[in-house]
Amino acid sequence: MPSTVVSPVTYCPSLTRYERWRTREVMVGPVGIGGDHPIRVQSMTTTDTMDTAATVAQSIRMIKAGCELVRITAPSKKEAENLAEIKKQLHAQGFKAPLVADIHFTPNAAEIAARIVEKVRVNPGNYVDKKKFEQREYTDAQYDEELERIRERFTPLVRICKEHGTAMRIGTNHGSLSDRILNRYGDTPLGMVESAFEFLRICRDENYHSIVLSMKASNTQVMVQAYRLLVHKMMALGWDYPLHLGVTEAGDGEDGRVKSAVGIGALLEDGLGDTVRVSLTEEPEAEIPVAQALVDRYTARRGHAPIPEVHHVPLDPFGHQRRKAHEVLNIGARHVPVVIADLSTKDKITAASLFSWGYHYSVPLDKWNLTDQACDYLFIGDHHLSFEIPGTLGVIQEHAAWLKDRNKARHYPFLRPADFLGGAATHPDLNFIYAELSDLSPELITALDEDETCVLLLDTENAHGMAEQRAVFFKLMEAKCEVPVIIGRDYVGLNELQLMLHSSTDMGALLLDGLGDGVMICPEKCGTDEMVNRTAFGILQATRTRISKTEYISCPSCGRTLFDLQETTAKIRSRTSHLKGVKIGIMGCIVNGPGEMADADYGYVGTGPGVITLYKEKNVVKRNVPSAQAVDELIALIKDGGDWVEVN
Repeated sequence: MPSTVVSPVTYCPSLTRYERWRTREVMVGPVGIGGDHPIRVQSMTTTDTMDTAATVAQSIRMIKAGCELVRITAPSKKEAENLAEIKKQLHAQGFKAPLVADIHFTPNAAEIAARIVEKVRVNPGNYVDKKKFEQREYTDAQYDEELERIRERFTPLVRICKEHGTAMRIGTNHGSLSDRILNRYGDTPLGMVESAFEFLRICRDENYHSIVLSMKASNTQVMVQAYRLLVHKMMALGWDYPLHLGVTEAGDGEDGRVKSAVGIGALLEDGLGDTVRVSLTEEPEAEIPVAQALVDRYTARRGHAPIPEVHHVPLDPFGHQRRKAHEVLNIGARHVPVVIADLSTKDKITAASLFSWGYHYSVPLDKWNLTDQACDYLFIGDHHLSFEIPGTLGVIQEHAAWLKDRNKARHYPFLRPADFLGGAATHPDLNFIYAELSDLSPELITALDEDETCVLLLDTENAHGMAEQRAVFFKLMEAKCEVPVIIGRDYVGLNELQLMLHSSTDMGALLLDGLGDGVMICPEKCGTDEMVNRTAFGILQATRTRISKTEYISCPSCGRTLFDLQETTAKIRSRTSHLKGVKIGIMGCIVNGPGEMADADYGYVGTGPGVITLYKEKNVVKRNVPSAQAVDELIALIKDGGDWVEVN
């Protein structure tokens, strides 16, 4: 396709109208990716590939759970050869889901696998290169020599894939960029895109186009920026290769689900993505319902209420900078985003009601104890409180109720635009103004900007709500209105997984772009208070806008894993979960370990049977630590690094 001219900030079909970016069709056996095909869901086995029975059994469990493509690691020639037997046994039992060989470091294994399975995945950061973290300057001639070396080693695989009708994923990982890329482009989204393009250009020179691309990272900001930049550059070149979406090393439990939804959901909202894998440190069949719940939202997204077109994008979609907002008490400006708890639908609110929101009242001591995930404000609607609130907590009331409590400390009114503009009584320090896009008249924008006690509580009823709320932010930025904005959303009748994933997608996508000074999740007939509070703080943690707990960068396990990842992650979490703000990488093998350590404060990486290597950031501190002592050694390393605190 010919090159074309695109706006410097274009990365999707529309910022206001839901429309999937139309990519070319790539057939993986009988399963089509891209084109008019639905968004595909896939996962990866965690068994030893040489254990045929276990791999076949796990693959069947994955397929029965809804997995449409099964990825299996092939770290050496023997595993690649055994894919034939695995495929044979699956077919004999009536399971025809395409197999994908996952390749790192071993071109010979890829060339064997490409003759057997329907798709191979190669990582351009380590297919030909071995990361050494060497710092050197490459002249243009030296760089070209490196590219020619790659061409010679990679072209045979391309030709085999073309001959056998085998598809390929060129999967860039933020944690395993080559030294060549790191030295020229840095550890950046641009470096990730160029890493894939080096290999993609070779494929194109061979007239081979059965290619899917991915830009995975454990940092959701980097991941989203890299995918957007990839599409932007493809649009400019007239290319249209399908996208495989994933947040690598997302972790387990709620954290892994929230983090995956933030990154993957932000892209799906803009119509990007043709196949999805949610990487959880759990059994692979547990990943499928999460991925399916993410993509199911978009089957009927077309036809939503219209949103006025955005003619100017006042931010950089390929970077992160927080929108400028003035300070209103602890909201906006330099402050981390706040969390507002919605208690307005409760029959009665007591001191015990705050327990779920991070406030524990001790009757014998007559004092409040706060957790690291204590909400900042309560919205209580028409209620009145009969107890003394903690000194760090604010209370928001409907205006009529507030008029009765206006003399109480830290009680603030909730006003509709008509009341606010009509001169209703207000608090001298803080007032919450509720509005949707349709309320945002020039008069309201001017009033919000001129009154520095105002915070906008932004809501939407649009099925494409994230885009509508983003349009509001753009409208405010265009008018140079610096009112702080709380992102509010109502969710009705969802199960807990849906509530978690939908809110993480909707709010996370905005926060990743630096939009929003707080969040307010308002569930109706869904979700417990504890779960909603954890989700709100989890969204802020996943977007790296407010850190309230330890972050675990934990890979999802595969046949390369050298220890029990789930058990080890649980063990490390049990001893370190109180270390607020510390990032710990737990990697099953060396493939992405060193690179991901650059994004973690401490790393625990399997480097051989029964032995662990410990990292401080990307630097090796201790090699070949017996696994029985490795967690204790990790704790000692954290203490030596000055990041340890004792549990109270």
